[in-house]
Amino acid sequence: MRTRVRGWRWRRSPLRRRSDVVEAWTVLAVTLLLWVGAPLVGAFAASWAHSEARAVAEKQRADRHRVRAEVVGRAADSVPAVQGGRQHAYRATVRWTEPNTGARTASARVPGGTRQGDVVDVWFDARGRSVSPPPDGTAVWQHTLAIGACAVGGAVAVVLLGHSVVRGAANRRRMAEWEREWALTEPQWTRRRA
Repeated sequence: MRTRVRGWRWRRSPLRRRSDVVEAWTVLAVTLLLWVGAPLVGAFAASWAHSEARAVAEKQRADRHRVRAEVVGRAADSVPAVQGGRQHAYRATVRWTEPNTGARTASARVPGGTRQGDVVDVWFDARGRSVSPPPDGTAVWQHTLAIGACAVGGAVAVVLLGHSVVRGAANRRRMAEWEREWALTEPQWTRRRA
């Protein structure tokens, strides 16, 4: 029958070794790091990622402008592409009217399924190039959560890897101590000379 004694590594005993104490402190440190340290690392990384993503989104909103344009034709080399993971888009020729310059025509990305004559929102940067829309609040939060989760996972992996390294070193030291002590004890039990 196997009996398990809780906290034996913390009690004073002639059978307790230094490697047992090191292993006990390591288990305590790993527990604290997993339950306190990893979430703090994730929260810090998520906070940093959120502020960076918001700054990028604000910069893109300042640089890009939306135009309501009519699709007048499909570009000859337009191949559907995934736009931001949401929907397929392709290039088409669009026309819109600006108050100061009048009618303008350009090639822009339009959602899949758009037909000639449909009115769509297209985005252009300051140079007049067709660009994807700036990230919205949902995209910023998705980025934040992804970075936070990856940071927590990375912290957990580092802590568990460190624990396995320390535990392996403690086991090697424990085995070496047992070998030395057995070399002294074996001759007394077996009546053999060492």
